[in-house]
Amino acid sequence: MGRRICLIVMLVAGLLPTCFAAEEPQTAGRAEGAVLASSALAAFENSAGKLGIPAVAYTKNAQGDGTYTVTLQILAVMTALTLLPSMLMMMTAFTRIIVVFAILRQALGLQQTPSNQVLLGLALFLSIFVMSPVLQEANRVGLQPYLNEQLAPLAAVQSGAEPFRQFMLGQTREDDLSLFLRISNSPKPNTAADVSFFVLAPAFVTSELKTAFQIGFLLFIPFLVIDLVVASVLMSMGMMMLSPIIISLPFKLMLFVLVDGWAMVVGSLASSFGLG
Repeated sequence: MGRRICLIVMLVAGLLPTCFAAEEPQTAGRAEGAVLASSALAAFENSAGKLGIPAVAYTKNAQGDGTYTVTLQILAVMTALTLLPSMLMMMTAFTRIIVVFAILRQALGLQQTPSNQVLLGLALFLSIFVMSPVLQEANRVGLQPYLNEQLAPLAAVQSGAEPFRQFMLGQTREDDLSLFLRISNSPKPNTAADVSFFVLAPAFVTSELKTAFQIGFLLFIPFLVIDLVVASVLMSMGMMMLSPIIISLPFKLMLFVLVDGWAMVVGSLASSFGLG
């Protein structure tokens, strides 16, 4: 028994140096890797400090204005893109056009024809057509001077927004503008330039909806007359179980095509904004 214990002790004693000898290269390799990693990190930090673009910086020019860093400008542009649908409805002719198209489809008795995608696409491109003078003016006074580094970003935004402001003021009724001035407890502006945008925008949308409903009412009258005539004929013939809408739909479509209805509606919408 004692001989076995001595043999085990001698065996362990002989293996320990071998194990330590095998671990020394691994420990040395790890230490060397840690030194290289710390050196690379220090070099990266030094290069980033020399070549990196500061996240937030404001630079003043001789006129007293200033510009922010490119990162903040990109952030502002991306934020503005998320508000693009709201600006499309609140600052352009899109609201009036799409409401008139929806009322026209209802007056014809068509539920899903033309589809919503077709109406939205037509309304979008017609809005661009109506707003083209405003867009060209905004490009001339705002975007091009900014791209040529003649205006600071904030000044370019203010200059580019002025044509949209004039368009909105031209399409807004005085009653609607007075209503929102009274609701907001704002003082009566002396000039159009004194009207706040937060008062002008809802007044403009309200005026657009009112105008769209007026146009829609005029569109409804001829189709309503056709429905009444068809319903009266069916009642006189005793065909009360037959829906008048099914019978009047072909006549309404024929009337709309014969008078070139799409051209008349689109032309009337463009004329309502002062074009043509």
